[in-house]
Amino acid sequence: MAPYRTWSAVLGAALAMGLAAPALAQGAAQPKPVAQFGDWSVYTGQSGTSKVCYALAQPKDRKPEGLNRDPAYFFVSTRPGEKVRNEVSITMGFGLKEGSEAKLTVGSQVFQLYTKDEGAWVRNVAEEGKLVDAMKKGKDLTIAGTSGRGNVTTDRYSMSGLGQALDRVAQECK
Repeated sequence: MAPYRTWSAVLGAALAMGLAAPALAQGAAQPKPVAQFGDWSVYTGQSGTSKVCYALAQPKDRKPEGLNRDPAYFFVSTRPGEKVRNEVSITMGFGLKEGSEAKLTVGSQVFQLYTKDEGAWVRNVAEEGKLVDAMKKGKDLTIAGTSGRGNVTTDRYSMSGLGQALDRVAQECK
């Protein structure tokens, strides 16, 4: 996993564990809630000496129902100290099949994601801006992935409030 993507994985683990000790143990300060816009929340935090700001949402629907899964989170992160803006990452809430890809669909656009453990990231980093633009214009998005047990899962996220959340992230992390 690239070093700049590690923060998202640490953050997802911290959120899944109740925003407690795991993030602190990894050298990241506990994230601070800033604002809520529709289905998206804005948080700020520190990773070493760098400020981190991100918009976060949880799925509105998870299929198939009844599977034993941890919470899932969709992040759009900005780290000005590392010159990273609007980096997309997803914590799926379950271990993904080793070597598998996930697929993100927003409107008619499809983006391939690479996976590792419980995380997923845009395969072609150059497409992140295009994805974020499509998300701002879209109503919702879906992510389909295969668990380590072979279950094909689909999570649906609402885009309600995303544009405002990203504006606030930009304001917090100038």
